[in-house]
Amino acid sequence: MAHLLSFRVYLSAETQKASPESFKRNQKTRKPISPGNRGPLNPTRKPQNLNLEVSPHRAVSAVRLMRIEFGGAFADLLNEKGKGSGSNEMSYVERTIGFRTRDLDDRDLRLVTDVVGGTIRWRRFLDHLIGSLCHNERTFRSMEPLLLQILRIGFYEIIKLDMPAYAVVDENVRLAKVALRPGAGDLVNGILRKLVTLKEIDALPLPKVEGDDRAQARALATLHSHPVWMVRRWVKYLGLEEATKLMIWNNNDPGFSLRANTGRNISRSDLVERLNSLKVPHELSLHMDDFVRIKTGLQIVVQAGLLKKGICSVQDESAGLVVSVVEPQPGERIMDACAAPGGKTLFMASCLKGQGMIYAMDVNEGRLRILGETAKSHKVDGLITTIHSDLRVFAETKEVQYDKVLLDAPCSGLGVLSKRADLRWNRKLEDMEELTKLQDELLDSASKLVKPGGFLIYSTCSIDPDENQGRVEAFLLRHPEFSVDPVDRFVPSTFVTSQGFFLSNPVKHSLDGAFAARLVRAL
Repeated sequence: MAHLLSFRVYLSAETQKASPESFKRNQKTRKPISPGNRGPLNPTRKPQNLNLEVSPHRAVSAVRLMRIEFGGAFADLLNEKGKGSGSNEMSYVERTIGFRTRDLDDRDLRLVTDVVGGTIRWRRFLDHLIGSLCHNERTFRSMEPLLLQILRIGFYEIIKLDMPAYAVVDENVRLAKVALRPGAGDLVNGILRKLVTLKEIDALPLPKVEGDDRAQARALATLHSHPVWMVRRWVKYLGLEEATKLMIWNNNDPGFSLRANTGRNISRSDLVERLNSLKVPHELSLHMDDFVRIKTGLQIVVQAGLLKKGICSVQDESAGLVVSVVEPQPGERIMDACAAPGGKTLFMASCLKGQGMIYAMDVNEGRLRILGETAKSHKVDGLITTIHSDLRVFAETKEVQYDKVLLDAPCSGLGVLSKRADLRWNRKLEDMEELTKLQDELLDSASKLVKPGGFLIYSTCSIDPDENQGRVEAFLLRHPEFSVDPVDRFVPSTFVTSQGFFLSNPVKHSLDGAFAARLVRAL
């Protein structure tokens, strides 16, 4: 289990922060989202023998897509054994569609990652096309979940991956017939062949960006596959051109960054040497001395055990720059108030040079336990003390203060949508009001833990002004004992806003979107 944190951190180091629900007093286990009127999610079937005719990556992708959409699974990578989210992926296939395929090879693993992530990103766009090519809207609306996922996969492979049409049609028809029934295969065959014909004559039924603001937002939301509310919000804050660029960025295949684990005396040069031996293409970070960028080859890094052994972590440079804003110094006592999954905690601990302590607090005890285990593999466990608590309760009941407090707050995650393919569909406009209220409460609590002359660093992985400078401005009105400490001493000027805050822009900087404000408490 110790390596799972490093593996999951590929989601951009801090993209799976605790949700607002995690801070509610009575926590409940997350229940699967109902598939509505689209038929049973897991039809009862008798297990069959190994089926060597069905495409393994398509069977796994279809079942995984259902788990993500209806069951709350994460759109994470699969490891070398074909496992994801801690369970054997093929067992889900057998339980859901009644048979197993051959084991996934390396090519299958890459295809599953590509197909699942891409199909989720482009879901709204794909559904528009599928609905347009069905005989009527009722056919689409009443389509059972597995059949819809098979069609989405076929459409994505034909339109976005440009796979040979004959192979895509043949393989997805076979999957529908074996997993469902012959009639389902016939429906898939008819719709996919219609798609191929329209694509060949460049006549796909796409919406036009015209009409009033609402109509234009709906068209853009379909063309770039984002929720309408996000499109309208971004056009309001960024303008049409920048909002469109942001959506294009979110739909591109994400790149990743690796941070050399200096806590184990692993330098960036050491990491580069290992990447060269694995023949993983890479380039040095332009902003962070310990970071290396990779576009492909993350699966190779995982399989080689570099994460499990604590050689490196997958962490976006934007998260590393937030740590630069904190500026951990040897001997300091630093509270990481919402620590899980722990990427920033580990990085800060490595900066202490063996002196000082990071107090890692979180409401999720299980994630804290994984953080503690990962700290051991990174050789920084002696510099991290975990605290299982709600920050608000801790601040009310404990009379303790720290040199610095990092509040990496639960947020919308709108800055990391390129890596968290499923997140755009799990966020609603109503979430923003709930999140900003929670962020205000956590900021008030965190401020109580900062000693006079100490620093409070507020950060998010969001690009939304309401969650970022809006929360800081409101906090400063409530707490005149704090003032802004400009971050221009800690990060390159291209990341510094006019207000002295840190902000990484996905389009401008080719990094995850992130924000940080450094506030100093008066003596």
